Amino acid sequence: MKKQLLLLVNIILPTLLFAQASGVDSIQLKREIANKSFVSLYKENADLAYTSPGGEIGAPTKYVINGRLTTTYMLFGSYKSPLAFSIIPDFTVRVRNEFSAAVRTPSYRLGGALYARLNQNPNSYKYAELAFTHHSNGQDQDARNPDGSINTFNGNFNANYLMFSYRFGHLLKSAIGETKYYTVNHRVGFQSHKLFRYEPVLDDGFGFTRLLYNFSFRRYDEIERKSLMQNNRKSEKETWRLNAELSYAINNIPGKNIANIQKRLNAEINFNYSFPFMHNVFLMAAVGYYGEDNYNIYFQDKYVYMRFGLSSGFLRNRGKE
Repeated sequence: MKKQLLLLVNIILPTLLFAQASGVDSIQLKREIANKSFVSLYKENADLAYTSPGGEIGAPTKYVINGRLTTTYMLFGSYKSPLAFSIIPDFTVRVRNEFSAAVRTPSYRLGGALYARLNQNPNSYKYAELAFTHHSNGQDQDARNPDGSINTFNGNFNANYLMFSYRFGHLLKSAIGETKYYTVNHRVGFQSHKLFRYEPVLDDGFGFTRLLYNFSFRRYDEIERKSLMQNNRKSEKETWRLNAELSYAINNIPGKNIANIQKRLNAEINFNYSFPFMHNVFLMAAVGYYGEDNYNIYFQDKYVYMRFGLSSGFLRNRGKE
């Protein structure tokens, strides 16, 4: 009887221990896969860079060409951690339609973002993002002219802000046999400048505190299906991206009540399309409204605009089995 009992223990106990170890390994594997997949999502959801001949058509100032150069330096994005951290430079210049083709006051933004993964499914993702950004224009002259107006020629502009965002999205199911698929992506956010030093002239009517919402609808296709290089590998790319961006200032603005949409609202819709032969770049068309131009010291300008050109970012363009 003792021998039979000992035999059962020797058989059952290792089996239980192996099953437990396998379960732990499986959970850890899912976490590692999720951590790695979400790092790609953080970069894909970042703002696009663009180059636009003519710039914002409809702006009070005429431009030759405008450009926004931004990227994401992912300093920490380990498969071992649900947290990630990046440095984000974001530089915008507008070349004025003048004899000297002057830039005058470029917008320099430099900051960092901390990401926290909230679930494990990249096809139905949820994550939080906390970012700090310094924004200035590289000028050091008085921000106010002697007549009391804003000095947009070489006036100093500086501001710093925190931005908290909750991002979520999901993959839309495709019909059986379809090679294309779509994703829906959302961002809800809150932006605040009042926690840090800023140029005092901004008290004249700057949107220090803003509510944010972004929507992005994207299509992905299988490409290069006839290539002899495929070897049973599929190449997929992001074919187009439709973005909608809204922000609304909710802080006290002198002479403007909370319902003053003309001053408080910034909105843009842009469509970005990439032909099969293009890599990591879109043709871009945008239409929008600035209740407050976000180009540094020009914050008192408001206008409807259009923008055309090329855009780029961390796009999904890769091979897979």
